Amino acid sequence: MTYTLAGAVNETMASASDTLIIAMIVTYAAALFLFAIEAAYGQRTRLKAGKLMPVGAGAADGNTDDAIEVNVRSTEGEAKAPQNALGRIALGVTTLGFVLGVAQIVTRGLAAGRWPWGNMFEFVVALCLVAVGGLLYASFRYQARFLGAFVLVPVLLLLGIGVRWLYVDPGPLIPALQSYWIPIHVSATILAGGAFMVSGAAGVTYLVSHRTETKRALGEKVTGIAGRLPSPELLDRISHRFVLFAFPLWTFGIIAGSIWADEAWGRFWGWDPKEVWSFISWVIYAAYLHARATGGWRGPKATWINVVGFATVLFNFFAVNYMFSGLHSYA
Repeated sequence: MTYTLAGAVNETMASASDTLIIAMIVTYAAALFLFAIEAAYGQRTRLKAGKLMPVGAGAADGNTDDAIEVNVRSTEGEAKAPQNALGRIALGVTTLGFVLGVAQIVTRGLAAGRWPWGNMFEFVVALCLVAVGGLLYASFRYQARFLGAFVLVPVLLLLGIGVRWLYVDPGPLIPALQSYWIPIHVSATILAGGAFMVSGAAGVTYLVSHRTETKRALGEKVTGIAGRLPSPELLDRISHRFVLFAFPLWTFGIIAGSIWADEAWGRFWGWDPKEVWSFISWVIYAAYLHARATGGWRGPKATWINVVGFATVLFNFFAVNYMFSGLHSYA
């Protein structure tokens, strides 16, 4: 059965959508500039104990109860990160950019009269929106706004690629995408991909921070942004938690894509490049989570698996999809 998810193009909404994406890019660029200044010149401040920092059981009221066993991490050293007023401003600017991104996707959908991710340009915009949403979530819940300088770099690069090389005017979907599975399968993939982006950025930052701590342990002096990074343990936990969120969605996305393929082409799995690289990414992230869960590989070894997994996800999204899926253009 074919589902028509397209209508006449609304030129007013299309114009608004194009204006909003430019405004969004400018806003993210301003936020990145402010985050970079904070990372380079902010005072390395101890973060308050919270979701990712250890808190002594019963420390708040002094009460202890031998009958209650509380599993609390107590071996992690204090977590520090560069902070100043510009970082708080950058967080506000990033929030504004996120709102502009939501408005851009809504107006794009209204312009085309369909679900607003039916090609690579729309996919990239939605992927970056999820990544920024993940950054905002980590900033407010885990005090991790220091990731802003690292997450917004790939976001701006991808948006620039999208506007420069992937952009197409709003229009109808190609026949292969005229299905109710697009908001199911593609939404799961976008959510997982955005979370993987935040995790990958945290993982790369962790590797730099871990190397910095190693140099300090050897008595070397580390200056610049590398010397102001948060503790590697904190970055490792943030990276791990975003993979824990993304991996089930990625798994669901692969399953949903297989069901969609069966409805469209009469087979669940055909070993085409998109399917193969999606499966490779799944295996890599499964290996990462297994290494973390069993304790066999931790620290830089496990993080390298995470970073390689994110690289395969990006390769699948852009190189493989662009070459083989036809999502970069309308039929």
